[in-house]
Amino acid sequence: MAVRPRDDPRGAHGGDPGPGRSEGVGPDPDGVRAADVIARGVRGAAPGEVPGRLCAVAVELLPVTGASVSLRSQGMPVQLSASSAQAARLAQIQATLGDGPCQSALEEGAPVLACDLTTGRDAGRWPVFAQQATEAGVRAVYAVPLGSGAVCVGTLDLYRDRPGGLSDRQLHVARIVAGVMTVALMALPHGDEPGTRDGEDWLSGLAADHDEVYQAVGMIMAQLGVGADDALARLRADAFAHGRTALDVARDVTAHRTRFDRY
Repeated sequence: MAVRPRDDPRGAHGGDPGPGRSEGVGPDPDGVRAADVIARGVRGAAPGEVPGRLCAVAVELLPVTGASVSLRSQGMPVQLSASSAQAARLAQIQATLGDGPCQSALEEGAPVLACDLTTGRDAGRWPVFAQQATEAGVRAVYAVPLGSGAVCVGTLDLYRDRPGGLSDRQLHVARIVAGVMTVALMALPHGDEPGTRDGEDWLSGLAADHDEVYQAVGMIMAQLGVGADDALARLRADAFAHGRTALDVARDVTAHRTRFDRY
């Protein structure tokens, strides 16, 4: 059984990854342990199952209660996998609001550690997200970018039910999981490659939900005679006003249950 890294309530905000890591000098027991748990967690998994398995691995290795992974995209992040319904819900909240640690990590290309969403700087930085996250039972969120600072393809988002940060050692482990996640996403099969299950592109299946949002945005543009940014803003605003996700509202729009020109 993997040894769970000790929780450090003081937290960390990036910086020095710890002795014997960035310079490649000395042993790295945390990295070795993480690699063992990752290998066990993804063993026998089909390519499309790996991101979900890695979310579960992150929860096993770190003092967090949930994890999700999202790909960067214009307009809204595309959620790929989550370790639990709560983690999936938090990812959808960030996508709906267009705000939160995930979005900040994408913009900055560096980890963003929101150690206490109940009060202080973190609660003030993302006030609406912080309120909705705490109502959903989450008190801290850590967003780790996937890829490099120059090319950030998404984020690994970690959720915790109590305030607190990550130690340098724990952040190091989170970066390792994020690195493996990046490689796994880049290795996913495309529909025209042999070996894809039932000839279906796994990523395109995941993107179907995301496509519903953009289809709804197009319909709102036509209904209101506005541009794409304004239509997406209206979609998000309606979702926020009614306590729903943008995807929920988009599905109503595409099913002709909701029209924005009737408001």
